[in-house]
Amino acid sequence: MQQIRDKIPRPPTAKRSTLLSRLLARSSATTAERPLLEGRPPRLPDGVRVYAIGDIHGRHDLLERIELAVVEDLSRSSRLVRPVLVYLGDYVDRGIAGRQVLEHLARNEILEGIPRVLLRGNHDLWFREFLRGEPIGESWLQYGGEATLLSYGVPLDPKLSLGQRLGRAAEILAERVPATHLALLDGLEVAFALGDYFFCHAGIRPGIPLARQSENDLLWIREPFLSWSGDHEKIVVHGHTIAEQPQLRRNRIGIDTGAYSTGVLTCLVLEGTDIRFLRTVPD
Repeated sequence: MQQIRDKIPRPPTAKRSTLLSRLLARSSATTAERPLLEGRPPRLPDGVRVYAIGDIHGRHDLLERIELAVVEDLSRSSRLVRPVLVYLGDYVDRGIAGRQVLEHLARNEILEGIPRVLLRGNHDLWFREFLRGEPIGESWLQYGGEATLLSYGVPLDPKLSLGQRLGRAAEILAERVPATHLALLDGLEVAFALGDYFFCHAGIRPGIPLARQSENDLLWIREPFLSWSGDHEKIVVHGHTIAEQPQLRRNRIGIDTGAYSTGVLTCLVLEGTDIRFLRTVPD
């Protein structure tokens, strides 16, 4: 992890804060909901606050809104904190602004100066592999890839066969995806650990040490991870599996609230042993 720096962004204007208060919901985990690690609340190192942002899926509008909420949240702090941003992956597909999301993350203007960790989601992997010429186009399109193509101005010609459509789309896309987007996709990490928490896109394989988890599981797993009730080495924070509300379990916290279709993008806020949430409110 890059070094944590004591830099807090400038607070937003009062007008922007008022607007954000109407567009965001805030909540805290109750004592009954809190995860436990060996019978005790998990914690972060003193003075560190983590903001973990769930699956974005082409919703550039919601990404901007939740990042401004982070700025506002930091501006309200009564003490100096060392913030760390963790993005849980799936930046593209399904939503209509995948290109804009990658450009936004590459520029990093709203939260510039705050250490961040960009994790890889399975959809980000799909997109990268398609750009590399891997034969995964049909499955990628089936699960939202066409929206990403359209965000780069690459339509699929219905007069062509599927194979021809994909081949032509790959040719055009290669000319339109900036090098900065490719570098971002190549540089994504598969997992990150801090304090008593382990962050990844999808989850882990129960019973296997965290250091030996496979990339395939970290990006794709659902079961047996979701229904596992036993302990892990750390509390796993993940996205990938949509739920109406954040999922707080004894051994995991899931924060994919289906932003691309619901308009609710969730940010988990961890500090010490505290757990709370920032969430966008549908327009």
